Amino acid sequence: MRSAHAGLACVAFSFFLITTGAGLHASDSPADGKKTGQPTDPKAQKTFARAVDWEKHNDAGAAIGDFRKANAQDGGHCAECLHRAFTLAISTSDYKEAVAIAHDWIPLAQADSEKATAHYRLGAVLMLEGTQEKKDALFTQSCDEFKTALQLNAAFPEAHLGLGTSLAHLHQDDAARAEFKAFLHQYKQDTPIRQRAARYLERVDLARATMAPPFSVTTMDGQHVSIDNLAGKVVLIDFWATWCGPCREALPHVQEIARKFQGEPFVVLSVSLDKDEDKWKDFVAKHEMTWPQYRDGYFTGPIATLFKVNAIPATFSIDADGVLEDQHVGDADIQGKLKKLIAQAVEMNNRKTHPFAGTTPGAGAN
Repeated sequence: MRSAHAGLACVAFSFFLITTGAGLHASDSPADGKKTGQPTDPKAQKTFARAVDWEKHNDAGAAIGDFRKANAQDGGHCAECLHRAFTLAISTSDYKEAVAIAHDWIPLAQADSEKATAHYRLGAVLMLEGTQEKKDALFTQSCDEFKTALQLNAAFPEAHLGLGTSLAHLHQDDAARAEFKAFLHQYKQDTPIRQRAARYLERVDLARATMAPPFSVTTMDGQHVSIDNLAGKVVLIDFWATWCGPCREALPHVQEIARKFQGEPFVVLSVSLDKDEDKWKDFVAKHEMTWPQYRDGYFTGPIATLFKVNAIPATFSIDADGVLEDQHVGDADIQGKLKKLIAQAVEMNNRKTHPFAGTTPGAGAN
């Protein structure tokens, strides 16, 4: 069975995949304009409408099936059908289905840039499936698709990142390092993904670890917090809301943790799912929640979505390397686990500060 941690590792890249515009939308359909946007075939239109209804009722499997059926009824030219089916497959971690959809999408591409995007998309979902299934053959296939994308469009930083990640999973570290370097050379925006790629360049082994999803937020007091900028510190992410009774009951425990580990390489980040900003701010002030606070808005917020939070309270611990260690829901032993992670962080930071500590002078000399 696939672990929740592996699922979050997949989510991190799939979020990047969708938000970088790697999907062909209606405007990317064939240039002749005969088949654009939603389907034009009457049968396909009915099937498409039914798929939309399934989607509204949160039946992703039925919606994906009907979107793909509508595309087939429309002669395989419905970019919107494929886009919506693909997005649903990614969001539900159904990577086998996403791979099939990505294959269906390739014939729609016309210009080299569109073809590059189509092959990138296929490479990305093959990589996600490889992470899910732990199969090297899938990573090898994804490498081939990323390389094809780069042959069609050399200025494609996302393809370099994808290729580097797949190569890292294949333990081809030197080649992976070259791709991460190429990504950083082409992708200049200061984003969580660039910060993550920089860490992969420094330590390729992290590219195959179960890393916490990359993100950055601006907290209530104006601090800019990025998960990768917190490297060297243990992070506890606490999802909660003022309207959540169990969250309010758990608050004294979170306050105790924040006090107990104050001054240690440790950060608590509380992520509120409150929609009412004023109510959230009043509650935080009244209960003296002095650690970093961020409001995500609801379960559909970007951070809650990244962590696949569907119930609260929910807390996640992340070690000093950024590796996702555990999810805690009502875990009474969380302090003991955090204490061990913090001790490891202190030891790691000491090694960085004093790299030769504990060695015998002259050891290793000839």
